[in-house]
Parts: sequence; structure tokens; C-alpha cells
Amino acid sequence: MENISLSEVNILLIEPSDTQRKIITSLLIKENVGEIDSVSTIAEAKSALKAHGSDVVVSSMYFEDGTGLDLLKHIKGNDETASIPFMLVSSENRVAKLDEFKQAGVAAILPKPFKPVHLSRALKATLELINTSELELDLFDVEEVRVLLVDDSRLARNHIRRVLEGMGLKKIQEAENGAMALTYIKDNTYDLVVTDYNMPEMDGRELSEFIRFNPQTSHIPIIMVTSEAADSAHMANIQQTGVNALCDKPFEADEVRRMLVTLLSD
Repeated sequence: MENISLSEVNILLIEPSDTQRKIITSLLIKENVGEIDSVSTIAEAKSALKAHGSDVVVSSMYFEDGTGLDLLKHIKGNDETASIPFMLVSSENRVAKLDEFKQAGVAAILPKPFKPVHLSRALKATLELINTSELELDLFDVEEVRVLLVDDSRLARNHIRRVLEGMGLKKIQEAENGAMALTYIKDNTYDLVVTDYNMPEMDGRELSEFIRFNPQTSHIPIIMVTSEAADSAHMANIQQTGVNALCDKPFEADEVRRMLVTLLSD
């Protein structure tokens, strides 16, 4: 399938404010987005998606009939719409609120108000989720790369899996937490571990320490996926465990592609 450009993309914009809808629409037009449909409520958004779908959803956080998180979970929980990238546009800055979106598989988060450069980057990251292409590796047949994906959020796992599958990876086993991952590691062989940081029972740091300090598994590359701030104390501790790469949520395809090429070529 040929890659599509922004000029061919249909965006569904959900924004309760008439003024904000006009502002965001004008900025999307300047980015050469092909078609923009706009609605003001969650109910209208669901109806529009059911009627004609969309390539990308751009949504605010709060509405009179629900929240953007309700809509995101609805989209990701429906097989017909689960692959549609979801961009959040919000003035919300509370870490816990934004983390809920990151755990649910948001493609990009834009501050409100945002600058054109922010929009360009978010659209680029979103387009990469649509335009998939297989990894080219020197040492591996990409379809034979064995991946263990560890995250307690089913929606987050689904999002990461779609990104990896879009690059040609097919052998992906999922675990809900570090403890479950350990049982798989003891009985199976993996070429790559992609793990979340915050998980119940055993978190990503503890899992990474086990993998890195066990002679049978110490060679396995580990990508840690986290919504933690890069300069947080937790991140400093994680880097001490021998994690090969840190990847932010949202899980951006281009960044992950570069990581995989580096890690699987060594």
C-alpha cells in the first residue's frame, strides 16, 4: 500500500468551543490537511465515526456529555476504529490526567494553545502510524524477531503492538506485568523486551534488573516505555538497571524504528 500524505488525510475534530474549532481548523488547513470534519460533542463524534470513519481523530478533553478519555477508550475498544490515531488537544497539565491518555494509547498530546511547530510534529508522528513500512535488519528476518511486550494496560499494549506489527514484527507475546513476564522468560527465548515502567506486582525496573543480571537473559535488549519525566528520580534509577533505551509515551513510530534498528543490529 502506498503512503498517504496529509493532503489525503481526513481528520475528525471534536471541540466544544466554536472559537477553538475555528482556530484549530485554520491551523490544520495551513498544514495542508485534506479534509476536516468538526463536531462539538462525544455523541456527535461517535455518530460520525460510525457513519463514515476517519483517518485521524483530534479531540479536546472535556465535553458536556463526557471526556476525551471516554471517546479514546470507545475508539480503541472497537475493532472497526481501534487503528485510528487519536490526538489530544488540551490545556490540562496535571500529570495524572494526561497519564490516563498515555496509558490508553493516545498518538500525540498537544498543549492548548499550541504553536504550529507542535502541530507539525504531532501530525508527523500520527502519519507514521498510518504509513507503516517493514524494518530492514542486517542480522534478523524481522518477521522472526521474538518480542515480549509487557504493560498492565491492555489499550497501551494494543497500541504498541500495532506500531510494532506495522514494522513487520509478528512474533509478539504479551504479559500484563513483570511477574507474568518472568514466567514467560523462564520458558521462552526472546530477541527483544519492550516493557512499561509502572506496573503492579513487579514493575519494569525490577523486571529489567532480573533480565540484565541473569546470565541466560543478560544479552536481551530492553526498551523501557514510560510516561515519567526524563529528569525524574525514577528515570535515574532505571538507567542504572541496564535498560538499552527509554521511550516516551505516546509511543512514536519513528523514534521506535530508530531504536529497533540500533538495538537489533548490534
